[in-house]
Amino acid sequence: MTVALLPSEVMRHVKRIELRTRRLVATLFSGEYRSVFRGHGIEFAEVRAYEQGDDYRAIDWNVSARMASPFVKTFMEERELTLLLVVDRSGSVEFGEPTTKAQLAVEVAAVLALAAARQNDRVGAVMFSDGIDHVVRPAKGRRHALRVIRDLLAFQPERRRTNIGAALTYSARLLRHRAIIVVISDFRAAEWEQPLRRISRRHEAVAITVDDPRELDLPDAGWIELQDAETGGTVLVDTSHAATRTRIQIAAEQARMRRARALAQAQVDHIALRTDRPYAQELHQAFARRARRLSR
Repeated sequence: MTVALLPSEVMRHVKRIELRTRRLVATLFSGEYRSVFRGHGIEFAEVRAYEQGDDYRAIDWNVSARMASPFVKTFMEERELTLLLVVDRSGSVEFGEPTTKAQLAVEVAAVLALAAARQNDRVGAVMFSDGIDHVVRPAKGRRHALRVIRDLLAFQPERRRTNIGAALTYSARLLRHRAIIVVISDFRAAEWEQPLRRISRRHEAVAITVDDPRELDLPDAGWIELQDAETGGTVLVDTSHAATRTRIQIAAEQARMRRARALAQAQVDHIALRTDRPYAQELHQAFARRARRLSR
């Protein structure tokens, strides 16, 4: 699907996001962005003779056999990385207050896109629902990062259901070399665990989950009609009934814990965001934790 010609209000919104997040990008991600993904971007440099203290796991056994003495492979950090933002635009992310989960996802993606551009890295985006809806192939530069943000803002989803597995499979095919893949979604879907595990074995994968507090703790508002944003199905619920609210809360908490376990088993970093809380500090803390872990 292609994005239509953009109205002037979308371009104004792009500018507002850039201005609002500029300080965040400069203060939270100057240096930290690259240190967080420091272990990711390496490429082969040369083969040289083994020296005392070298890691034996770097030995090139084929060359060593030919030369009748040990040789090791050496690597250098890539001068640029590739960041691919995989952003959920299905029906379930259109929910939330004071901002929707979709709006939160777009703004977080904007921060990461601008951080990548600031480091002269390539950035691209895949927007998905139950299929691949729109793709911006990775490229460098501030103008390209703004195009990514523009397309994220301008995109109007036509499909409501979610297929995260298909989006991950497509993203793996899109990328020829090892990259950073950031999936921003509420992960309210089935059968994404295996594709995520596969992609995390080759790429640096980060899952950013977006939730709204009313999904986790239903307010006491009497009889209300709840509608499934993806199927359109409705159910009438008495939210003033304490036992009903408790059952819903327990079910939501169990689903959240299952999601967290699945993300941990896939060996991806998990950053949990909510629509009722500022995201800047959560991002900062998550990136700082990862940087500390990589430095050990």
